[in-house]
Amino acid sequence: MRRILIVIIAVALPHTVFAGDIDRSAVDFTVPKNIKWVKAPGGMSRPHFHPNDRFFTVISGTWWVGTGEKFDPDSTVPVPAGSYVIHYGNKTNYDGAKGEETVIQVSGMGPATSTPAEKK
Repeated sequence: MRRILIVIIAVALPHTVFAGDIDRSAVDFTVPKNIKWVKAPGGMSRPHFHPNDRFFTVISGTWWVGTGEKFDPDSTVPVPAGSYVIHYGNKTNYDGAKGEETVIQVSGMGPATSTPAEKK
């Protein structure tokens, strides 16, 4: 029994007590309990475009997408959880959540600028 306990301790110690440290200026991360989630104001963006492609994953809820310079939330198309969306660079779009909590993940090349493109 003592030999089994010694083996367990020998296997577990390198992963806990002797965990390494990293240079946080080279690589940084945030563990789940420290991520600050925020609600987007207003729910739906107005027509705009970005200089680069943007890539969205709908994690939960429904994401609504629209195109064109005229803001018309009633013409948006629902995109359900699990879907993948691409906003092509320099193409006008608007999007957001309607009436339910929706979680998305957005990625793309910077700079992360947005240019208004609404025609009233």
